[in-house]
Amino acid sequence: MKKSFWGSFLFGVGIIGMLDGIVFHQILQWHSMYMPIDRHHQIASDGYFHLAVTIIIFISGILLWNSDPRENDHHTRKFWGGFLLGAGIFNFLEGIIDHHILQVHHVRPGENQLMYDLIFDASGLLMILIGWYLYRSRKKEMNN
Repeated sequence: MKKSFWGSFLFGVGIIGMLDGIVFHQILQWHSMYMPIDRHHQIASDGYFHLAVTIIIFISGILLWNSDPRENDHHTRKFWGGFLLGAGIFNFLEGIIDHHILQVHHVRPGENQLMYDLIFDASGLLMILIGWYLYRSRKKEMNN
C-alpha cells in the first residue's frame, strides 16, 4: 500500500487515540490508561499514551507530506477510508485487548461497565465498516 493510505490510517489511529485520552481520561475522568495504580502513576500512564499517539500523528504527517501526488486521485474517499480504518481498528483492538483481555481499564468502570465497553467496541467496528466501504468505493471508481 502507498504512503498516502498509511499516512491517513496512522492519522486516524493518532486522532482517535488523542480523542480517547482527552474525552475519557481528562474531561470525563472515567479511567486512566492503567487503573490498578495510584493517581500519580495513572496520570503518568496517560502521559505516555498521549506521547505515543502524538508520535503516531507526527509520523502520519511525514507519510502524507511525502506521498506521491499522483496516487491521490479520488483522495477524499481514500483519505477518509484510511482514516476511519485506522481509527476503527485502534478502537476495536484497544477495546478487546485493554478492556476485555487484560482488563487494565474499562471505558466507565462500575455499574454497566460491560455495556460501555461493548458500545466502544461497536463504535470501532462501525468505523471499520465505513472506512472499508469508502476505501473500496474509491477503488471501484478508479477502475471504471
